[in-house]
Amino acid sequence: MDLSPNPFNRDCPTRQLLDRIGDQWTVLIVGALVDGPLRFTEIGKRVDGISQKVLTQTLRSLVRDGILTRTAYPVIPPRVEYELTPLGRNLSEPLDMLDRWARSHMGEVERARDTYDRENAAVSA
Repeated sequence: MDLSPNPFNRDCPTRQLLDRIGDQWTVLIVGALVDGPLRFTEIGKRVDGISQKVLTQTLRSLVRDGILTRTAYPVIPPRVEYELTPLGRNLSEPLDMLDRWARSHMGEVERARDTYDRENAAVSA
């Protein structure tokens, strides 16, 4: 029996990891941290539109998965920074490629959507 990871198998744990790294918030948070560590509020400002609750949950999951480190400094007021781990830096490379692909092909995607919407407007009416 082959025990290597196979995401096409519904019980494979890689599905959870693919779900995590394919999440829009993960992609944006990892991208925000490429240039170095940031505090919670700095990440929230850089990742426009993310709620504090979702930011908290996503950061916690990324720390749990070993993609980020969370460092709490013993100062008043408390200061906490998040930073990419070596694993997170490694992940940032393919995510950057996806980001560049999305930016360079967004016009094509928008045209395809417009064409689809026009062709299917009568069907859904």
